[in-house]
Amino acid sequence: MSEAQDRLEIKFRLTDGSDIGPKSFPVATSIASLKEYIIAQWPKEKGNIPRTIKDVKLISAGRILENNRTVGECRSPLCDITSGVMTMHVVVQPPPMEKENPFVKGVAATVKEVCCCEGGGVAVGGGCQWETMKELDRSGQDPHPTNRSIRPKSRRTETFTRRHVYEHEYSVVSRQSHCCYPPNLPLSLRPRIPKTCCSVVSELCLLMALASSFAAVQVNVPPADCAVGTALFSRPPVCVNFSNKPGGLKPLISLKLRRRDVGFARRSDKFTRSSRSFRIRCEAAAGGRITQTEFTEMAWQAIVASPEVAKENKHQIVETEHLMKALLEQKNGLARRIFSKAGVDNTRLLEATDKYIQRQPKVIGESAGSMLGRDLEGLIQRAREYKKEFGDSYISVEHLVLGFTQDNRFGKQLFKDFQLSPKMLKDAVQAIRGHQTVIDQDPEGKYEALEKYGKDLTAMARAGKLDPVIGRDDEIRRCIQILSRRTKNNPVLIGEPGVGKTAISEGLAQRIVQGDVPQALMNRRLISLDMGALIAGAKYRGEFEDRLKAVLKEVTDSDGQIILFIDEIHTVVGAGATNGAMDAGNLLKPMLGRGELRCIGATTLDEYRKYIEKDPALERRFQQVYVDQPTVEDTVSILRGLRERYELHHGVRISDSALVEAAILSDRYISGRFLPDKAIDLVDEAAAKLKMEITSKPTALDEINRAVLKLEMERLSLTNDTDKASKDRLNRLEAELSLLKQRQAELTEQWEHEKTVMTRIQSIKEEIDRVNVEIQQAEREYDLNRAAELKYGSLNSLQRQLETAEKELDEYMKSGKSMLREEVTGNDIAEIVSKWTGIPVSKLQQSEREKLLHLEQELHKRVVGQDPAVTAVAEAIQRSRAGLSDPHRPIASFMFMGPTGVGKTELAKALASYLFNTEEALVRIDMSEYMEKHAVSRLIGAPPGYVGYEEGGQLTETVRRRPYAVILFDEIEKAHSDVFNVFLQILDDGRVTDSQGRTVSFTNTVIIMTSNVGSQYILNTEDDEAPKEMAYETIKRRVMEAARSIFRPEFMNRVDEYIVFQPLIVIRSAVSLGYSPTNLFNVVKQLERVQKRIADRKMKIQVSDAAVQLLGSLGYDPNYGARPVKRVIQQYVENELAKGILRGDFKDEDSVLIDTEVTAFSNGQLPQQKLVFRKLGSGSDISSESREPFPQAT
Repeated sequence: MSEAQDRLEIKFRLTDGSDIGPKSFPVATSIASLKEYIIAQWPKEKGNIPRTIKDVKLISAGRILENNRTVGECRSPLCDITSGVMTMHVVVQPPPMEKENPFVKGVAATVKEVCCCEGGGVAVGGGCQWETMKELDRSGQDPHPTNRSIRPKSRRTETFTRRHVYEHEYSVVSRQSHCCYPPNLPLSLRPRIPKTCCSVVSELCLLMALASSFAAVQVNVPPADCAVGTALFSRPPVCVNFSNKPGGLKPLISLKLRRRDVGFARRSDKFTRSSRSFRIRCEAAAGGRITQTEFTEMAWQAIVASPEVAKENKHQIVETEHLMKALLEQKNGLARRIFSKAGVDNTRLLEATDKYIQRQPKVIGESAGSMLGRDLEGLIQRAREYKKEFGDSYISVEHLVLGFTQDNRFGKQLFKDFQLSPKMLKDAVQAIRGHQTVIDQDPEGKYEALEKYGKDLTAMARAGKLDPVIGRDDEIRRCIQILSRRTKNNPVLIGEPGVGKTAISEGLAQRIVQGDVPQALMNRRLISLDMGALIAGAKYRGEFEDRLKAVLKEVTDSDGQIILFIDEIHTVVGAGATNGAMDAGNLLKPMLGRGELRCIGATTLDEYRKYIEKDPALERRFQQVYVDQPTVEDTVSILRGLRERYELHHGVRISDSALVEAAILSDRYISGRFLPDKAIDLVDEAAAKLKMEITSKPTALDEINRAVLKLEMERLSLTNDTDKASKDRLNRLEAELSLLKQRQAELTEQWEHEKTVMTRIQSIKEEIDRVNVEIQQAEREYDLNRAAELKYGSLNSLQRQLETAEKELDEYMKSGKSMLREEVTGNDIAEIVSKWTGIPVSKLQQSEREKLLHLEQELHKRVVGQDPAVTAVAEAIQRSRAGLSDPHRPIASFMFMGPTGVGKTELAKALASYLFNTEEALVRIDMSEYMEKHAVSRLIGAPPGYVGYEEGGQLTETVRRRPYAVILFDEIEKAHSDVFNVFLQILDDGRVTDSQGRTVSFTNTVIIMTSNVGSQYILNTEDDEAPKEMAYETIKRRVMEAARSIFRPEFMNRVDEYIVFQPLIVIRSAVSLGYSPTNLFNVVKQLERVQKRIADRKMKIQVSDAAVQLLGSLGYDPNYGARPVKRVIQQYVENELAKGILRGDFKDEDSVLIDTEVTAFSNGQLPQQKLVFRKLGSGSDISSESREPFPQAT
């Protein structure tokens, strides 16, 4: 061969149309060398050189050969091109992937056989089927005249009846060069084989032949060497993807060159010199394409997620390990349930899969996750076979999982590590599937429906996980009686929330486990169905019905062994109902009526009336069992039965007094909830609070730690100082620090010791509880030897250990050295009640006798001169707290009558501050806003259908949120007469029903109503010659007569006390007669507010008694009472202080004394008083000629 024939001229065309080259290359040049040339010649104007050249496209006869692999990995020689100029397209970016399928589509063509046409037949190795073939040239003319003598005359070939067979022929065109090429390949592009390797046809030559028949052939050329022998192709063989042909991906099969009666070991050079042509058969497997339509939703999600897993780990080929990780990462996935059923820890399995993935080689670039591996392709094919074996319509997750059993690479190693056998995995699948088949694309949600959407109460009872049920024997017996009926054997528990409906079902489960039920219920399973989980995620029409049908099918298939418990059973009405779909209630009706399904329901009274009663067909299939709220005594018994469970959970002891306090205080102070739920919550939270204190650092130790830290910082700061004072301070500091550290060590050791003892006690109690469960299990199984061994052996030993540990702890507690508390007492319960309701704990815990006896004196400090009013209020509160008043009425109800400014509102605030330690407990409602007839809806809420119905009433919502308050109805006489109808019910029964049907309790409120009726008699508006004072009894009698003329008798009879406030002329007389000015509370209070406002400047004011008297005198008006005091202080105090600050007379941190002085007598005028301001420490008044004098007052 000449030198020209040994070289190849190639031009590289870039994606933008520009070219590099052409350049001549040796025939044996590898693609890696071509890549180096492209990089070396890369135009500078095109920017950075790409790190990876993705595709090299070979233009041949108008068709493109694509290389889809990284250029750097391809080393196949181009040894067959000897003439012509080849153009290669260099593609830097890979083609975009199709969204619906994560893998490259196309046909994987596998060259099956190379047959030698000789003697009119084809040798296929083994039994052959013969068939006459047509001539290549129908006209009988040799397409190559120079080689007419070697044109084949007749040929036969094997016919593959079950596969698509594409045939391509190669003939010898020159006896000198022995070149092979397709007959339709242009002469200029005919490849030739050198004599040195005339017995071998290279991969590239065959690929060019395939390119002549199919357009856009995607080629993956693996590393190969030219080898002479029986194998025509090197291993691994060439894989060709046909993007425009139907079919799927198929593993490659290596090619062999055979002749009839010729073994594999013989050389094949004679075949290339034969006058017969070679025929290459390419088989494409039909039906191998991966589409979403053949998978279930969960299986397809795993298939789609597999390339993402490969891409994250920089793997080019997607294999079975990537699919396994995608399956295990599915939330609530079926694969996890299968492996769990087979006894495999999913966490460990996922870790092992990750480790295997990390060991695989990585690629750099964007081709990760773009190719389907052979093992994964085989697994999907095996999943198809399992689908047919199970008679399913779709490939589901269990088919993919079973496909791993025959995976000889990853699956084999994984199953060996976890000791899993194919039989174990198949048994787990059968246990989960049952007798179901896959007929839709969401079957995984129907497997083990009861286990997924329900909770086995009987199994929990056997494991000792249910709390004991006390005091509900009658209701449980009633349920057993209804369940024993032949038809309509469905009890429904109806009661208020928190009374124990769910506990009744748990009590029934415990009786079934104990065998304390009739024969009809022996060994039955009680399953609690979670309707929320059943509905959640059902986004398609009919999906909810399928889930519920799967549950009901499991129940009916159990032949009466399963009893359903549906909490909040009203949710089945309308559940899952969409356009054209039935709700759960209609699905349940037939089975409930026939007795095929035994169901226990539970709902509240309101929900039953709102939902169940509206569907008579559903209601008649249930038998009502009403569950009432237990009494306080029954609640105490329930708490005593639960005490052991809560002590074991929290690791603390709960005293019996705490249980009694929880029942009593919850019933008295917590409204809107029901026993025993609210009492149990009190005990639970109090125990949790104590447990938190035990595990936290004690306050004494924490304070010492902070002190040590502070001294350590100071010691480090003084270390570098050399003066004598610093050294003396350092010596004293080190001595103090030494003592503190010693004390710190003692407290830490003490705290650790106490914690250790408490922890040991809790662990012993937990062990005792476990042994008791085992004893009960042994007794149920009649294993009396085991029961006796546990009861008289292990249990006795544990009880002795517990007694010793508790004795040690008690002695330590009695010594007074204990830093921790380990017992919940009544004080803890009262503190929790205080946090829930806002009532200070001191009001509940300490005896109220002493405080109630001094209530009058406390109120006198706030309200001046209204002795009859204060005495009446104090006596009413004392009667209520002493238990002599009606407990079903408000604590007290008052009508405060008097003109404005006499102290009515102030007395209400004082009462709220005393009862609840804050004035915010005063709820003030201005009745002038309720003068219209329709305004009553603002108090209790708008009726249904009106605006504001959902918001509730102003009064009822306030009391519901804060049931303990002082309610002030200001100017009650201005309200419309219909509003008083609401007050009749509140004052008499202590409750009212709002617009939404909720009962609001007023039994813990103090109701105060103010009125100005008869104020003209109090103001004493007669002429000046009349006496200035009127007897109090006369005023009260005349005011009450005026009130009777306005208020209806039924309203007045329900008010506990009518209090007429004295006119303030009496208070003014007291001031003028030298009554202590400190009793002028209103003046002092306003001055305190001024002090708070100037506190930011760190200024202080002091007011003399004479100044208070003067301000009180200026602020009094017989028509307006004491209200003008605020205006007087603003005019005479605040204005002058402001001017002094602006002038600079008063500065920050100054103390100012407000006093009075008497002006000098002049021109026969009477002496007058005025206010003066003195800055303490200066000794002089702050008054200058430029400042205006203070206003003067007599």
